[in-house]
This record gives sequence, C-alpha cells and structure tokens, in this order.
Amino acid sequence: MTPPRIVAVAPGSPAERAGLHPGDEIVSLAGRVPRDVIEWQLLVDEADPELEVRRGGLDRSIVVAKAAGAALGAEVHSALFDQVRTCDNHCEFCFIYQLPPGLRPSLYQKDDDYRLSFLYGNFTTLTRFTESDLERIVTEGLSPLNVSIHATDPEVRSRMLRNRRGATSLRWLRALLDHGVTVHGQVVVCPGVNDGEVLEDTFVGVLDEYPELASLCVVPLGVSRWSGEAAMRAHTPAEAQAVVDAVEDWQDVYLRLLGRRLAFAADEYYLLSGRAFPPAEAYEGFAMHEDGVGMARTFESELLGGREEATGTRPGFFAWVDGAPAQGYRAPRVASEAPAPTPVALSSRRRRRPVGILTGAYGARVLEPLVGALGHEDLRVVPVENRFFGGNIGVTGLLVGEDLARVLADEPVDHRYLLPDVCLSQGRFLDGTTPAELPRPVEVVPADGLALRRALDARVVGSEAVRSEAVCGPRR
Repeated sequence: MTPPRIVAVAPGSPAERAGLHPGDEIVSLAGRVPRDVIEWQLLVDEADPELEVRRGGLDRSIVVAKAAGAALGAEVHSALFDQVRTCDNHCEFCFIYQLPPGLRPSLYQKDDDYRLSFLYGNFTTLTRFTESDLERIVTEGLSPLNVSIHATDPEVRSRMLRNRRGATSLRWLRALLDHGVTVHGQVVVCPGVNDGEVLEDTFVGVLDEYPELASLCVVPLGVSRWSGEAAMRAHTPAEAQAVVDAVEDWQDVYLRLLGRRLAFAADEYYLLSGRAFPPAEAYEGFAMHEDGVGMARTFESELLGGREEATGTRPGFFAWVDGAPAQGYRAPRVASEAPAPTPVALSSRRRRRPVGILTGAYGARVLEPLVGALGHEDLRVVPVENRFFGGNIGVTGLLVGEDLARVLADEPVDHRYLLPDVCLSQGRFLDGTTPAELPRPVEVVPADGLALRRALDARVVGSEAVRSEAVCGPRR
C-alpha cells in the first residue's frame, strides 16, 4: 500500500493553517490507514481530524482544526492507495486488448474495481466481487455503481467474459439492488454474439430479475485495427437498425410495466442506422450521458441555448490510471478544466478569425448541422479520421495527437482551432503527445455545448498573435 501523499494545499484552508505541506505522506488518519480516497474523505469530514504525517523521514502528529463536514483543503495524489483490483476476464471485445503496442504502461491496466466504478463511472463485471465489498458499499453508501451485464443468459455471459464466474456473478447485482444501491447497467452488443434473440432475452431477463436497474445503456462494439479477434466486427447499418428497433420496442414495454423507459441506445447506434435522435425528453434525465447516451441532444440544447448548465462531467478515456486528483467522492476524470478563452477587444486593425472545431468522425456528423444552424460563415467543423486506432473508431475521446497533427498541417495558419478536452488526460493524448506538439495552436475547451458557445462568443480575436490562457501549441 502506498501512503496517501499531499499534492496540493489550498491557501487559507484548515490544512494550511495546521501546517500540512505538499509532499507530506499520511501515515495514519484518525488512527486508521485509509485504503482509498473514499475512506480518506469520510475521515477528514470529521471534526478536528488527527493526522500522522511523515515529512523528511520524520513523523509528526497534526490536528486540523475544522468543523465536521468542512473542507480540509488538501488534495491527495491518487484515488486508490492500495492496489487496484484488476480484471480477470478475457473478453474478446475488451478495448484494452485492442490498443497498439508502445503506449504508456498505465493504459494497459484492466480494472474490475467497484471503487473506480463509484468514483469515476468505470464499469465492473462483479466477477471479483465479495461479501465484504457488498458490506462496505451498503455501509458507506457507495452509490451509484455501473455494472457490465452484456447478457443475462449465464452461458452467454460466461462465454463473452471468458470467465466461468461470469455465469454466476450477476447474483451480486441482485444483492446490490436488494440493498437499495443505484446501479446503471451496460450491454456492449457484439454482432453475431449477443444481438438478435440474445439481446431480446437480455431485455426479458432485466425485466424479470433486475427491474430496479436505474438504466440500461446499449452500446455498439468498437473494433480497432489492432484487434486480434476474428469474430469481432463492426455493425452493419441493418444490424444497427435492428438494435435501435429492439431498444425502442422494449422501452414501450418497460414504460408500460415499470413507468419508465429503462433501456437506451447509445447515440452511435442512431448515427450507424441513419435514424434521427430521440427527443430530449425520451432520455429521462440523461442518466447515462457519460456512456454516450443522449450526448447529441444535450449538446444541441446547450449550444443553441436550451440549457444553462452542462450535463455530466467531461471525462477522458483511461484518465484515472494517470492519477487524476480525486476531490471528494465523485472525482473529475481530468486534472482541471481548461479556462474559457479570454475575449479580446475588437480594434479597427483586427478582424474576426475563422474558427475550426476539431472533432472525430461521429462528432462531425452531430456538429455539422448544428454549426450550420448557427449561421456563421467563418465557422466550420474539421473532422479528424482516427487512423491511429483505425477500424470503426470514430468517437472524439479517442483522437490522438498523431491524427490531429496530420489534419492540422493542411489547415490555414491564421485560424482558431477548438479542441474538446475529452481527448486529453492530464494534458496528454493517448499516444503520449501533447497539444503543444501540434502544428497549429489549439484552444482546449470543455466538451459541452455551453463551453463551445462561450468559446464562439469570444471569437472576436485579432489577426495578430493574440493568445488566451487556453491556447496550446507552437505557431509554425
């Protein structure tokens, strides 16, 4: 176990007044050694917590004077202080197995840890779940959790996970629901494996065995060019249409029997099938927005003025493995949000600079009609094909510097380029490069419609080399 280490102390906070410093190791907290940021937060929420601190090889006791529930004002280095519970499944559709060689080692780590499900929204299969895990979740109120279901048929699920415990581990899902834990489920649909009759059977199984699920998101299989599984392939348009039909048919059943739609198809399915996205109200609050369900509708509403608050967080893929700071329970999956571009006053010598919005193949299909509706002649979408991963990978969150650099090299020098922060983790793309290495400067903005609207409102920028705080990259 690695002791919690202080990485930041807020000025004027109880932690600073008590003498805590960045670099301090926490030997114990209230006489206990916290295993993770969840226990850390529970303990520091108490009044006047006592910390045993190691600094420069010497231990000292520090009592932080604060009221119960008041913020400590100190940030620790990681979400987990003990070892992450790794995944012992061998799913042929797992994206970790589809990563190219040579990336940073942390990206190849598979987890099946309920704590990361609670903190970051990761999905767990429950194949390594235990009675003590259930006890802790219930006792400490660790809810909501995300569970990968894939199929309710025990044999199909076991075969998909390539783990015999896949056939029995959904008993823990039943136990979680019995104890009132909010659980969101997921089905990754693999053509020829768990679609068609198996998917129908899964919808029946959810109704019969797990009707208390908060939601069930149905997402398509992503296949990179690095996949070594011959049976794994992308959906055809007809298969995507069949999945959408099945989801919408079962929404009607669930709505009639449970009073809510329960199951939702990911936006990607509507793009693959050529169907229009459902109206916003059909998503019933966008509970699985972070899993790609309803993102297009929320983005549209945010961009065109229908919402004044962003929906959900803006995570980056694999961000937690790089030690994203965990503040409280529901920690952000990026270190910090990029600041909004700073508006620059218009002078007689300045003009509007054309704006290019960088996005993936799927994002371009969503953005182009919305950008057209804005009616700005100097605003365009710049689609970036993902050649790095290849296959059917078209989500913006998996864009890498290599592909962005290829596209930007052919773009005009004096334009503004907006880059969604969802493709960055701790300031890096998945291929290890940074925005500073791109051939054009980019402005990193949060990946929601409100942030894009603010960035566009600030686009009256001079033709001279005027840069905002959010701009990264050399001018070449």
